[in-house]
Amino acid sequence: MSDQMKQMALTEHLGELRKRIIVVLIVFVAGLIAGLFVADPIYRYLIEAKHARTFELHALSFWDGIGIYMKIAAVFSLVISIPFIIYQLWAFVKPGLRKEEQKATVAYIPYAFLLFIVGVMFGYYIVFPMTLTFTTTITQNMGLTETYGIISYFNFMFNLVLPLALVFELPLVVMFLTRIRILNPLRLKKMRKLAYFALVFIAVVITPPDFISDFLVTIPLLLLYEFSVFLSAAIYRKQLEADMERESRYVQVSEDDN
Repeated sequence: MSDQMKQMALTEHLGELRKRIIVVLIVFVAGLIAGLFVADPIYRYLIEAKHARTFELHALSFWDGIGIYMKIAAVFSLVISIPFIIYQLWAFVKPGLRKEEQKATVAYIPYAFLLFIVGVMFGYYIVFPMTLTFTTTITQNMGLTETYGIISYFNFMFNLVLPLALVFELPLVVMFLTRIRILNPLRLKKMRKLAYFALVFIAVVITPPDFISDFLVTIPLLLLYEFSVFLSAAIYRKQLEADMERESRYVQVSEDDN
């Protein structure tokens, strides 16, 4: 392939990627608008939770109320956009996949949404209250007066919950990359030490600096990685079997022709 043809192919790919990014942004904006209509009931639910009622939250600027509604709407839009974003990613790489790979990978899209929701629930109902209790206990032991702004409370919540929800997509990402033959279980096993270090680092950063909290978050993340390796191995084994069967059919056809 000439350099000119390669440049044309690259330009076409970049144009296709740009179109899909624009479509994703349009869907996200539409979700953001829809999120503004559901922001109030979501806010009421979050603010009436047991761990939220222990604080007297304050508005520290005139824009705090609007800012909270916009943050909730943005998170709502992200959640409902996840399946669409995954679909657009799949559609972008679809031309490079075999038909059986196309059918197999498109089935992952609903699970992307499910895993994200599981990650949100784990972060909100387990990690966030645990972290909140630890930090407020330290503050009280120091004899400090707790005066929290509503923006600080929600930023603290979202900065914990959203990264965890994204990490819960790990098994799906690994399965997808294995399907398109970018990853395989052998590479994942070689990367295990580095992956463990990254996951432990994430757990330490998003949890209070005590061993129990770090342990409670680290273990699920490491199990997610090992589960990802298991899924990758299952897919890779089927790929090898399919390749061997395809090769045997090719050899048989060649022998028949001779």
